[in-house]
Amino acid sequence: MKKFLVIGNPIEHSLSPKLHNYWIEKNNLKAFYEKRKLNEEDIKNIIQEIRNNNITGINVTVPFKKLIIPFVDELTDEAKQVQSVNTIYKKEDKIIGENTDARGFQEAIKMTNYTIKGKKIFILGAGGVASSLIYSLINMGATNISLSNRTIEKTKYLKEMFPSIKIIQWGKETDFDMILNATSLGLENETIQMNYQKHKSKFFYDIIYNPPKTNFLKGGEKFKNKIENGKLMFIFQAQLAFKIWHGINPKIDKEVLDLI
Repeated sequence: MKKFLVIGNPIEHSLSPKLHNYWIEKNNLKAFYEKRKLNEEDIKNIIQEIRNNNITGINVTVPFKKLIIPFVDELTDEAKQVQSVNTIYKKEDKIIGENTDARGFQEAIKMTNYTIKGKKIFILGAGGVASSLIYSLINMGATNISLSNRTIEKTKYLKEMFPSIKIIQWGKETDFDMILNATSLGLENETIQMNYQKHKSKFFYDIIYNPPKTNFLKGGEKFKNKIENGKLMFIFQAQLAFKIWHGINPKIDKEVLDLI
């Protein structure tokens, strides 16, 4: 029986096992999917488990999407471009690092009927998913992308990858049409400090999907802004990973949307 995992720290919030095991059952596959909390020093051993065929595939979440790169043998073109890995598998005795976040985000935005082209975007956070978001936003035609992170040093690699983005000091605000929370703030009911009241007719997007409505989204909603959590992005990136591993494109229907 094939074994799959999602790794991260924290990992309790992840609904990946719920979604993947649902699709596994629907497609009558001999496999199971679990979650595992890791520390950075555990990465080498988890990759060795794939080499030894004890694990077939891994999804990677906070904070390992960049940290895991030195441990894989090859990156796919998209993973190389964004320097972020969220899906791992073995092919011809090589460990491959793939990124499905960028395409997952693009598909999710399409479902919201929001047009990115020509918009000003403000991203909070410079973690492993930020490069995927910037890459996607540029592809979708955003004209102006600004980014802020609590530790400004961590924004330097993003500025090198995407010279056109503007770096904003944490706690400062800039004009935007859409603001994305790409930090882990919200997983434990934290609040992102900002002047929610001055933002009207904007789009507040949080990549967090559990809880479904973070304080960041509640703040945006209070002043009649459009809000969206990361549920659709999560489902679409998972669909792409499932297809890579199993060769099957699982259905995304009402039952799946209600499941998460």
